[in-house]
Amino acid sequence: MLMSRYRRLSLALLSCTALLASGCANLATTAATYKPAPVYSGTPVIPKGPLSQLDTAQTTQKVPVAATQPPKDMWERIRRGFAMPDVAGKDVDSRIDWYASRPDYIERMSERSSRYIFYIVDELERRRMPSELALLPFIESAFNPQAVSRAKAAGMWQFMPATGRSFDLRQNSFRDDRRDVVASTNAALDYLESLHQQFGDWHLALAAYNWGQGNVRRAIARNKAAGKGTGYLDLRMPAETRMYVPKLQAVKNIVGNPSVHSVTLPSIPNHPFFDVVTLDKDIDVALAAEFAGVSEADFRTLNPSLKHPVILANGTPTVLLPWDNAADFKLKLKAHPGPLATWTAYVVKNNVKPRDLAKFVGMSESELRRVNNIPPRMLVRKGSTVLVKRSTNKTANVTEYVADNAQLALAPEFSKLKIRVKPGDTLSGLAAKYGVSVNALAQWNNLKGKHHIRVGQRLIVQLR
Repeated sequence: MLMSRYRRLSLALLSCTALLASGCANLATTAATYKPAPVYSGTPVIPKGPLSQLDTAQTTQKVPVAATQPPKDMWERIRRGFAMPDVAGKDVDSRIDWYASRPDYIERMSERSSRYIFYIVDELERRRMPSELALLPFIESAFNPQAVSRAKAAGMWQFMPATGRSFDLRQNSFRDDRRDVVASTNAALDYLESLHQQFGDWHLALAAYNWGQGNVRRAIARNKAAGKGTGYLDLRMPAETRMYVPKLQAVKNIVGNPSVHSVTLPSIPNHPFFDVVTLDKDIDVALAAEFAGVSEADFRTLNPSLKHPVILANGTPTVLLPWDNAADFKLKLKAHPGPLATWTAYVVKNNVKPRDLAKFVGMSESELRRVNNIPPRMLVRKGSTVLVKRSTNKTANVTEYVADNAQLALAPEFSKLKIRVKPGDTLSGLAAKYGVSVNALAQWNNLKGKHHIRVGQRLIVQLR
């Protein structure tokens, strides 16, 4: 669905670039409240014969006309779509000063955003949402799709695990869709749309995005009960949420008029950076990057949800590629004569030691541990999905169920049991009781000499 939606947008862009780029669905530059653009409901004027200039007097009613001059870059396109009411004050001023005093930081953020911002603005315009929201990843993650917060929020839009799952952003051993550029952007805009519908105010929607909709509802209810205002500036909220809108406003002000704040914004072309390409077979990341003519690091920058060296077609059926490289990728993919993937997934049947599992799947223990991030002294539990080398006779794709639900569960290789020596116990007797050797029991408890034990002494037994 995400792929077909983006393809429709891409075709529309290619067929009417001037109209789309000019912001034909633009929102008002300033507004006290957000309102969708009016929809023309009159009879369309359809020319007959060769096209010629249409004079306004020829029409029977006023017809809205889009500007024909496209924005020179993405910053101008974003400015044309500003539609949220402005906030002002010392909090906004302090954040403007903070950003303006860090030109290197603005440069890095802008460079990162250049890969993704065209798609975000396209989606906002399609949904008729304020273009300020395209700047939200600047304050959420500095446009870093690999960003992870202390609270475990991840991706450009900083989805918490539970919120991500509620918007069908899969998080498993093979991928984390909270980092997926297209999936997370659409989920974030879906979420923001629903919050705006709920609260009827973009500033309250943003507060709910940061703080949680339940907290905002309760804060509004408290103010109503106390006879106080219920706007964003009226509510009592954590400092982080209180600063959330001022931070966005500061970035908006800088983008809106960078020269006033002595800021130079690097130009970002008003053109898609990536194209979406469909995969029908599992393929190694290294091979996909080679087909795309980019480094593996650059490939992963556009596809940051991937965790492993293989892309599973039934889990990640599309990849993002630099716009100019997509056609060449498709040709090379079609012409490739051999297998595309050297890795596959294996579901573990029983609790197993990594060295035994490695021997079973024909890999070295060190490679199995490295590629699956298995730490020392841990067992792989039954039902876990691990990445293993694909045998030459196995060509089928990993199933959709495994690709969507793969998890790696680990357990300590040894469990420790504490026992107390009772009258009549001997070291050999205890070793036999718990199925361990006398020497091992003595070593675990640092027993010297003839391994004497005494009544009441505490011993540790490590069970396999």
